[in-house]
Amino acid sequence: MFDLSVVITVDGVQIPLADVLSALTLGESHVMGPGGLMVATDRAEFHRLAELVEAAAEIRQGDRGGLQVAARDLGMWNDLAELGVVDEQAAQWVRAAQALVGHETLPEVDPVGLTTTLRSYQWEGVRWLVHLWSLGLGGFLADDMGLGKTLQTLALISHARAQGSGPFLVVAPTSVMTAWAGEAARHAPDLDVRVIEASHTRRGTALAEEVAGADLVVTSYTLLRLEADDYARLTWGGVVLDEAQAIKNHQSKTYQAVRHLDAPFRLAVTGTPFENRLLELWALLSVVGPGLYPSSKQFVEVVVRPVERTGDEAALARFRSRVRPFVLRRTKEVVAADLPAKQEQVLEVALHPKHQKLYDTWLQRERQSILGLVDDFDRNRVAIFSALTRLRQLSLDAALVDEEHETLGSAKLDVLVEHLVELAAEGHRELVFSQFTSFLKRARARLEAEGVSCRYLDGATRRRGEEIDAFKSGQGDAFLISLKAGGVGLTLTEADYVFVLDPWWNPAAEAQAVDRAHRSGQQRPVIVYRLVSVGTIEEKVMALKDRKAALFASVFSGEGAVGTGIDADDVRALFD
Repeated sequence: MFDLSVVITVDGVQIPLADVLSALTLGESHVMGPGGLMVATDRAEFHRLAELVEAAAEIRQGDRGGLQVAARDLGMWNDLAELGVVDEQAAQWVRAAQALVGHETLPEVDPVGLTTTLRSYQWEGVRWLVHLWSLGLGGFLADDMGLGKTLQTLALISHARAQGSGPFLVVAPTSVMTAWAGEAARHAPDLDVRVIEASHTRRGTALAEEVAGADLVVTSYTLLRLEADDYARLTWGGVVLDEAQAIKNHQSKTYQAVRHLDAPFRLAVTGTPFENRLLELWALLSVVGPGLYPSSKQFVEVVVRPVERTGDEAALARFRSRVRPFVLRRTKEVVAADLPAKQEQVLEVALHPKHQKLYDTWLQRERQSILGLVDDFDRNRVAIFSALTRLRQLSLDAALVDEEHETLGSAKLDVLVEHLVELAAEGHRELVFSQFTSFLKRARARLEAEGVSCRYLDGATRRRGEEIDAFKSGQGDAFLISLKAGGVGLTLTEADYVFVLDPWWNPAAEAQAVDRAHRSGQQRPVIVYRLVSVGTIEEKVMALKDRKAALFASVFSGEGAVGTGIDADDVRALFD
């Protein structure tokens, strides 16, 4: 996104969007185009932009000529509070939670409508889910990725429907919607499943008509947001939020749409309840357990600040104790006997000498720039991460930063090609992940030139399903996938090697990638390689990632040291 450039064309003249917004914000009558050409700001082409600027009301000229936007807009949350949604849901939840006291044993559950034999830990999960559902409480099913969260949830839905519950609504990322229908057909074929894949305008039918008589309705977060009122008017037996971190921003319209849903039971299904900071977790807690911490302000005061800023073990222990009854998390280590072995190894890659010299030059320049910005970290966050992104790209391939450096080559691509050529000859299949689609495309070109057949998936891939099905059917030695497009919702146990090309500080991103192959259904050991360019920022990123993983472990398992969110000190440490 840091390389995104937007222009507006008016009578053949191209004007940068930032210049137009700046002129509208400052109330100027004209904006200057290329060559000094002046264009009036009251033209019809600018009317919608003017409305947006007026509505925002907080965009202003920055100190260095850029634009600044307010850090947060509390309108969404205030709307919920004023409508009584917050207080009503919190009160209902507290009344239901009182019934939890004294219920120390999980109920026995008959396998209603399932054609799949569940593993012992999965049955324990189903019993826990039924327990919460019967009490009218919500919770987190936060098992490690690949342990069958979808299967356990389908077992709950089948049980609830057999008990006379209303239809369940599953809200999932667009890329995962069809996977829910496929899993339901395989594990619980008696369920009547409806997948809402288009808005009312494209469907031509009312939502109530589409879901009438259904047991399970699957929609996307985007469609829920677009038709929030229609979904809120329907009565649901339960709501399941798959990859629930999608609502981590409690100031978003998607979060508000979820809060307005009418359902006595809400379940967050995610292996990563928070990805960056503890405050993200509050948004999910406020949906599944609205009485635990009714306001974000309270959560920040009693949990976020003491845990993230001062490492307060007592505050963390109180938080874990409060949420423990509503969170079920099993790691792969706990159920290791049910999964194949996984080996992980870091491959250290030395840059070519000329590439290293170029990197060192850039590093000195970016170090001076970034260290001058971190004293006001929040204000300069975008500029800081933009500079870090350039250094990360330069650690991969200098041509990603400037095509003039094409001749320097990429040592990382050399190592990747060497490994994949050998593995393909031995009959192995690989998943290759990167956060940078430009680097993935370069990797595909190199691999195909060496005779390694590839499938490819990123956010711009239109025939996503065809690419996935082709790899699963045996077409392609390697599957190159961007983390954003393929980090969730894929089961690719046909591969037994995973290559992560560019580490970042968020351990959840890498875990998502690895678990596309290392999950239930995999019959072979899985080998994971993380490629790290030595002498670059990637080495420091690996250390920061380990600390972020410790924060997650300390919150959900009680193990490991208390960590903090990424801050100015973390950024400084990247340049020590």
